[in-house]
Amino acid sequence: MSVDRSNVVVVGAGIAGVACAVELTRAGVPVQVRERGHVCGGRMASKRFEGRPADIGAAYFTATDPDFVAVVEQWRAAGLVREWTNTFQSYDQSGQHDVPGPMRFAAPKGLRSLVEHLAGAVPVTVDRLVLSVEPGPAVDGEPCAAVALAMPGPQAALLLDPALTDATQVVQAQHWSPSLAAVLRFPTRRWPDFRGAFVNDHPVLNLVCDDGDRRGDGAPVLVAHTVPEFAARHLAQPSAAGPAVEQAVRDLLGLPAKAVDVHVHRWTYAKPTSDSAGPTHHLDADGIGLAGDVFGKPRVQSAWRSGRDLGRAIAARLG
Repeated sequence: MSVDRSNVVVVGAGIAGVACAVELTRAGVPVQVRERGHVCGGRMASKRFEGRPADIGAAYFTATDPDFVAVVEQWRAAGLVREWTNTFQSYDQSGQHDVPGPMRFAAPKGLRSLVEHLAGAVPVTVDRLVLSVEPGPAVDGEPCAAVALAMPGPQAALLLDPALTDATQVVQAQHWSPSLAAVLRFPTRRWPDFRGAFVNDHPVLNLVCDDGDRRGDGAPVLVAHTVPEFAARHLAQPSAAGPAVEQAVRDLLGLPAKAVDVHVHRWTYAKPTSDSAGPTHHLDADGIGLAGDVFGKPRVQSAWRSGRDLGRAIAARLG
């Protein structure tokens, strides 16, 4: 493409967007990252409660891709990640039992700290709302070399000009499910040792994590994630779902005491509803790229790999 290499725009500072920007920077392509929120992290989100972080997006991550394992080792060397557990509990109508699996990693400072660490080498502008991406390409009317949209498809669709048929068709074909994440802070730890629990066939709960165990500080904090059907009924007013989520958690774990505080966070687009066996990213002939965990299994690793691969593809296109 006969374009200016000095202006590649990445929209979205979750792990996919940041990984894309890191790869472009390594290739010598200057890049700008624009994030509409106050902080980077995307769905690797953490929120502080009286100075203590709790993860309200992704609950943990696993690492099997050798390149992503190398990134995890960098985080480990920086003291940002710890091995958490390879065994969850499973609750269903037949009772409770252990579910072995891969090692799950957690971040003592919150998963958002990992994205922030990765973003240390790239310029991220927060509180920067992007309104449109036009053919050319251009972002909000400003011509650029290429654009990477690292966000759920329904959000990307709001930015794309209908003339960008390839990218528009890709995002319109995506389907996402909602979820609510509730942080429940209790006066003391009164629950059995379970680390994390998958909850099957439940009208409210999908996953419950012991955040004190996950964080390694023993704080009496649980984080519950709801099933999509329950979340869909409370997207307009998520805080109103707090009592029902708290009661469901207390019933599940047999907790006598009520939580002293319940905070509910809404994720309208929490998770892609189908795995993609196709490419790890999308890049139009016009230089409009798409990245995220929708291009693979809905995992942190998939999002990172998607962003990295899109960054490499854009750098190769501009080279």
